[in-house]
Amino acid sequence: MTERSAQQGHEPIAVLLVDDHPLVLDGIEARLEGVSSIRVVGQAHNGEQALDLATQVAPDVVLMDVSMPVMNGLEAARHFHSRFPDIKVLILSMHDNREYILKVMQSGARGYILKDVSSDELVTAIETVAIGNTYFCQSASNSLFSSPIGQAPAGEPVQPLTKREVMVLTLLAEGKSNKIIARSLDISVRTVETHRQNIKNKLDIHTAAGLARYAIEQGLVDTP
Repeated sequence: MTERSAQQGHEPIAVLLVDDHPLVLDGIEARLEGVSSIRVVGQAHNGEQALDLATQVAPDVVLMDVSMPVMNGLEAARHFHSRFPDIKVLILSMHDNREYILKVMQSGARGYILKDVSSDELVTAIETVAIGNTYFCQSASNSLFSSPIGQAPAGEPVQPLTKREVMVLTLLAEGKSNKIIARSLDISVRTVETHRQNIKNKLDIHTAAGLARYAIEQGLVDTP
């Protein structure tokens, strides 16, 4: 499977639905019926079933609940990230707790939406992660980015990083180049460089290793 640059001229996005409640699965599938850019290719009731089914139906996106028996969504997302890196995981949850969302980011999932989003936003989220970008619904974004993400190493309070700066910091800590970050966030390389300098100034951290360590301490990326 390859990254999609746009939907024109492409096959519909193949989506695998994962939730332990059949009525929820049927409801989501009904919401996606008639959307020409999306095709539901299967349903699973836990993470283990989803991993097995993925080898058969080859989804582009897995829309998955977090709380499930046998294997929950977070554990399944980690397995998808390591075993099927081309498959994008979009987490569907009832929780907008900041620490909860950070754990989802660490799992390798590409997005996080709440179960009360509109059908239009659900489609937007699926289309966004399918092309390799990240997507957070407004409520999740507010929880994740509305407060400072921590303390500077010296223990002094830091200025809150903006939502965009947190995204740039996360990608920097993952070893991404300015060019790749620019492409991922659909911004210019010069803008990435500006964000990078602002992050260094706000955190008073001026080395790549220091920024990576800070991101790990804040739970934005996994420990190598």
